[in-house]
Amino acid sequence: MAASVLLGSAENTGLHFTVGGGSSGARTGNVLVGSNNGLGSACPAPWNRSLDRALDEATATGCLNLSGRKLKEFPRSAANHDLTDTTRADLSRNRLSELPLEVCLFVSLESLNLYQNCLRSLPDSLVNLQALTYLNLSRNQLSALPAIICSLPLKGLIACNNKLVSLPEELGQLRHLTELDVSCNEIQSLPPQVGQLEALRDLNVRRNHLLKLPAELAELPLVRLDFSCNKVTSIPACYRQLTQLQSIVLDNNPLQSPPAQICIKGKIHIFKYLNLEASKTTPELSDYDKRPLNFSTCGDELCPGRLYGTLDSGFNSVDSGDKRWSGNEVRHTFTQKIHALLIVSLRVCLCVQNIEARLKVSLPTDLGAALTDGVVLCHLANHVRPRSVPSIHVPSPAVPKLTMAKCRRNVENFLEACRRIGVPQDCLCSARDVLDGRGHRLYSTVATLLSASPPTLGCPQVQLAGFALFYLSVMSVLCAIYVHLAPGV
Repeated sequence: MAASVLLGSAENTGLHFTVGGGSSGARTGNVLVGSNNGLGSACPAPWNRSLDRALDEATATGCLNLSGRKLKEFPRSAANHDLTDTTRADLSRNRLSELPLEVCLFVSLESLNLYQNCLRSLPDSLVNLQALTYLNLSRNQLSALPAIICSLPLKGLIACNNKLVSLPEELGQLRHLTELDVSCNEIQSLPPQVGQLEALRDLNVRRNHLLKLPAELAELPLVRLDFSCNKVTSIPACYRQLTQLQSIVLDNNPLQSPPAQICIKGKIHIFKYLNLEASKTTPELSDYDKRPLNFSTCGDELCPGRLYGTLDSGFNSVDSGDKRWSGNEVRHTFTQKIHALLIVSLRVCLCVQNIEARLKVSLPTDLGAALTDGVVLCHLANHVRPRSVPSIHVPSPAVPKLTMAKCRRNVENFLEACRRIGVPQDCLCSARDVLDGRGHRLYSTVATLLSASPPTLGCPQVQLAGFALFYLSVMSVLCAIYVHLAPGV
């Protein structure tokens, strides 16, 4: 939380300031303010000056950071600053008992962090925030989420560690919601309208009082599902249709179907068990429909270069030991590798031409290493949407190389900008991928980001000719390699 430390009050440093004359002043927090300094007025406290600096920065950058200031109300001095263009507001770690009405006037607000306050309810004026895509309400005292919250264009809703006993039936209106975290509450059941969250990919209902899971969840494109530490006894057989699921966490539940010995063996075993149960309860299914549904694995998505994905667990499978690879299969595998290599090469040649054309820069051959400091990536995000990255750490003649901390901050700001621009979560790489120079995930992220704005490359005929020349050159080399190696295969 480096940002909150920089903008924090004097008490964050553990120092005490004495302002004014003697010890006759009144103590306010950790600041002793004298009643008079002999000039007829008291000197302003350093804390207030720090608060004014935070408001000044918000006016300039559009990012308001008032985290960790023990505020019980919105600063009155904010009326002297123009905050109408604020896009991000961090009011976390304060003592707000209600959402300040001033915040509800930030019509351009995209991200609002109210983590660890004392909120008991939310005002109806929250409906004014029609640009809000991320809302963090965790660690408050909310007993219910108002229906008005479901009319916002939210993509991320974090409401964990509250006192929620239910979710509103209007929840299905959040058609753009990709992440929902209501863990560590007192929810007893999920409304069937949760099945209408057609974009939901991450659902966390950990540590609640759930007795069963709604069958409607099977219709969602879930990638991660966590219902651990509940009272669920069975997983609906229809969950076998969650073909995109990569992670399922179900520990600390009195599960009977599937039994514990199946659950502890992992996701593949669980899905095969659900498939068998579905075939038992629906005997009229054809043999084709009784086969296990294909579902993506973590290895398929995180390692796109792997041709065969992850290995089968072996549950309910029989191998006679007679399977062998023939020469044709080996040649086919070699052809697949050539094709995969060609596709990756073409993509890299094109995620380079596009960046150079947009930013008017020349990039080295080792693109992954050139992007590790995040500078080019941040400029690229600002090219797609101005001010999406408010501040960028750049090298200087005195310090030609950024520290790892500054590189990480640039990369994290780039990824956060991608989320706000609309890059899907499953297309985002991790900060570690960029910092380590692993390009294959980053190229997918950059390609998706660039699709958010029209390309600025040159004449289409020139592009096509260059692409054809590159394609023929690569194919000629690869075919020569194939012909040379084929007799040995």
